[in-house]
Amino acid sequence: MLAKSNREVGFSQTDLEKDKWFSKNALGHIECRLCLTTHKTEGNYMAHAQGRRHQTNLLRKEEEKAKNVQPASVVTKKVAVAKTPKIGRPGYQVQRKRDPTSGQRILNFQVYYADIREGVTPRHRIMSAFEQKKEPPDNRYQYLLFAAEPYETIAFKIPGDEIEQGDSFFATWDKEKQVFTLEFAYRLKKNTQQSNQHPSSAPSFEAPPPPPPGM
Repeated sequence: MLAKSNREVGFSQTDLEKDKWFSKNALGHIECRLCLTTHKTEGNYMAHAQGRRHQTNLLRKEEEKAKNVQPASVVTKKVAVAKTPKIGRPGYQVQRKRDPTSGQRILNFQVYYADIREGVTPRHRIMSAFEQKKEPPDNRYQYLLFAAEPYETIAFKIPGDEIEQGDSFFATWDKEKQVFTLEFAYRLKKNTQQSNQHPSSAPSFEAPPPPPPGM
């Protein structure tokens, strides 16, 4: 009769051995540890296990378990970026002059990169006074930066007047001599001839400290 009951509810002795909620107490009574109920026979327990109360408690238990499961933390592996050690500031030369025809002010920069890294081309950038964070902004000036690995970036504080973007602005990199040259002219201000009348009054600029001796 017991075997018949087992087949009716779809259980076997093996199922009971795997059921973690099935247990027998010291008196030999069968208990459901999930529902805290007592049953006379294994068949009665099997019928209970298929019933609404047991199945509802199983579902509630799974929901509680799911809430308590912490999501696996994602381990992000940081890739160390190799930094090239700087070797100091490059040497440079600056010339201030005027175009004999137009009277435009001209600045010529030559930066020497004798130990530039192979495959690197020097770069330059003009930065407004409001972009830099080293000094209080002053729109009378702007900053000209030169950079090339493994040298430190150097910056020149130059007049903030408008720079001519035509043929007078050029930049060249001489790989053989390892000299980067940049030259540009300031656009003439309208309705003024002061720059032509006083060539020596070209605005001053501030250069970075000279490189250490021997560079």
